[in-house]
Amino acid sequence: MNETPLNFDCGEDRLIGVLHRPEGPAARGVVVIVGGPQYRAGSHRQFVELGRGLAEGGHACLRFDYRGMGDSSGEMRDFRHIGEDVRAAVDALLSACPELHEVVLWGLCDGASAALMYAQQDARIAGVVAVNPWVRSAESLAEARVRHYYLQRLLQPEMWRKIASGRFEWRRSVWGAVEAVALIAGRMLRRRRPPPAAEPSFQQRMAHGWQGLRDSTLFVLSGRDITAQEFFDHACSDPAWQPFDGSEGPCLRRVPEADHTFAAAAWNQQLIAHTLAWLDAAPFASRSLP
Repeated sequence: MNETPLNFDCGEDRLIGVLHRPEGPAARGVVVIVGGPQYRAGSHRQFVELGRGLAEGGHACLRFDYRGMGDSSGEMRDFRHIGEDVRAAVDALLSACPELHEVVLWGLCDGASAALMYAQQDARIAGVVAVNPWVRSAESLAEARVRHYYLQRLLQPEMWRKIASGRFEWRRSVWGAVEAVALIAGRMLRRRRPPPAAEPSFQQRMAHGWQGLRDSTLFVLSGRDITAQEFFDHACSDPAWQPFDGSEGPCLRRVPEADHTFAAAAWNQQLIAHTLAWLDAAPFASRSLP
């Protein structure tokens, strides 16, 4: 395995990346889209370990800073507006590794969201690895809190001990629960009475991207992450995501103890192992490069 700097243009700006290559020719290449605001190394060097792990497993991997982040030039932009950056990275990877047959996008958090939104725009993308995808809205956060926080709190002895001792701040907790339920009720009402047609939301664009790939998408979800819980609840309930049923299988893997960025080395190794196993098993035949 070797790693080298890879600098490339995106419009008038210069993007900075690192290319990891296996010892022999690689059939599949991976472009890492980082969750922002973040740069190519990642929290606790997460993407460094990912790139090295994928290269050691026989896959080329490019991790890079999109415009306005890290060492790349240009103005900062959010994940909904980095399509040109992703296309430039795919171009750079294929130019550096002409032997590649397929390209997969790998993203964390809103990087996963960007990957799903971009995939349908580029026929060269054979698949997506989406890790703890970002689908947040006020309603989705409220729903996740009700399901995964308030209900769990009712089962915790510590909360009842606080109530018995008078240390429980019930006004703030009750108001938070009421506010969350009101947001959920409003969301359900809007689903029954959809608003007039407008520009699709980024969540709808993500669903469209997934619908085009289906079996060529791997979701990896952390067990201790509200973002992952929001995505799971959203995908299981939103009609645009059906037939996503939330069943763990070839296209959905979990790391039960992990936090959002897989901070422990063991959690990150599980994430890399899930990625490698899926890359080695998935066919991607329908969207392979000519």
